[in-house]
Amino acid sequence: MLEITPTIQIDVREIQLEFIRASGPGGQNVNKVSTAVQLRFNVRTSSALPEDVKARLVTLAGARMTGEGVLVIEAKNSRTQEQNRAAVLLRLATLIRQALEKPRVRKKTRPGVAASAARVFEKKRRGALKKIRQIDPDDWG
Repeated sequence: MLEITPTIQIDVREIQLEFIRASGPGGQNVNKVSTAVQLRFNVRTSSALPEDVKARLVTLAGARMTGEGVLVIEAKNSRTQEQNRAAVLLRLATLIRQALEKPRVRKKTRPGVAASAARVFEKKRRGALKKIRQIDPDDWG
């Protein structure tokens, strides 16, 4: 079980880990050993997460989410499978913890009376300034 919070735990059978060859530097080790880890977690079919958390997780994941609702996370920074495996599981747990936080509901507000009065006062002042700058054609002749 992967523990996200004391109340939410994901069964490891829902998580698929695939070890692949990493790209980048590492010499002969890169060409021989499959140290990179690719985690696949089907968000849509998961029974561990509530529906609202699943929806937030899909938006948070962005491009890491496939069309079928599978979350794909890769780790290839370390030279060992164990460290990459721990890193990818930590990233999954962090992403789900972020999805657990409900966004604050926006409360509609209106500008106060003083703010509205200040806005109107400033508009009138600018209008008066522009009025002074206007050229009267009768003054020319």
